[in-house]
Amino acid sequence: MARRALDESDVRVRPSRRGSRPRTKTRPEHADAERALVTGVDRGRYTLLVDPDGPAERVAIAMKARELGRERVVPGDRVDLVGDTSGAAGSLARIVRIADRSTVLRRTADDTDPVERVIVANADQLVVVTALADPEPRTRMIDRCVVAAYDAGMDVLLALTKADLADPAELRALYEPIGVRVVVTRLDGDDVSGLDAVREALACRASVLVGHSGVGKSTLVNALVPDAARATGVVNDVTGRGRHTSTSAVALRVPGPAGTWVIDTPGVRSFGLAHVDPDHLLGAFADLAEVAEECPRGCSHAADAPDCALDDWVAAADDDETRDARAARVDSFRRLLVSRTGAADAGSAAGAAG
Repeated sequence: MARRALDESDVRVRPSRRGSRPRTKTRPEHADAERALVTGVDRGRYTLLVDPDGPAERVAIAMKARELGRERVVPGDRVDLVGDTSGAAGSLARIVRIADRSTVLRRTADDTDPVERVIVANADQLVVVTALADPEPRTRMIDRCVVAAYDAGMDVLLALTKADLADPAELRALYEPIGVRVVVTRLDGDDVSGLDAVREALACRASVLVGHSGVGKSTLVNALVPDAARATGVVNDVTGRGRHTSTSAVALRVPGPAGTWVIDTPGVRSFGLAHVDPDHLLGAFADLAEVAEECPRGCSHAADAPDCALDDWVAAADDDETRDARAARVDSFRRLLVSRTGAADAGSAAGAAG
């Protein structure tokens, strides 16, 4: 049987899976986008305040536009929205741009993890909430939070809770010398006292609260923002640890002066600092940074560093009082340096940080 000659009509052309539209790098300008503040993130959906502090302020729900890729959107971000920004039930807008961030608070799972996790954007200060007892304060955790805040260019506020159970004097003496402001609260029955000092420290600023579970962070937030309704928990009598009650970060406006916000975050048990360059830490100590300019090249500034100018600065003090003050300042810096580098020893203050 003779074979039939084939022509082009016998060739089967499979349709392209990519579609027929040509690819382009040109992106829409979204000139009509509206500015919004991200106040919450929950499983790929973002709660935002459109036109914050403006005449048309409203709450909207949005998703992230595909062109943003893996760039993470976090509470505190200022973003541009398109689509249905009315905030009506069932409406869904789209985040198309993230504005430049003034600060970014990051952490890693541990000190060797190369993956940075952005926690909050555009916060002015980090509030480290620590119980004076039940559970016991963990100064190494506080040190790590201080390091992360200084690296991010943020101020640090240490909020000591449960002062009805223990004296705050020791922690005050440990952190006030390194520029950390300290406020103290206590429980009086069902009420929290000491809130006036906390409100003063938070006024007109965006503050992110971090701390171990069970330290009273959610209780403090509920006292500052009465309608926040953040869940609170108790500390386990056996482990001395609290149970995670806040499951996601959320930004809340604090009644009072305009621009006062707190961003409550879930309780943490670790705060990795793999993203922090130890050289940046010295920049948070302006007086020591000036002295360290006389250090040999490559000086680690640790307690065992040879010919470190910080030690010469302490020894050159004119009197015992000045010498003790300088030594305390250097020890405080080296204690924070230990938190980042994991060194075995960084002077006498390092022992107090355990």
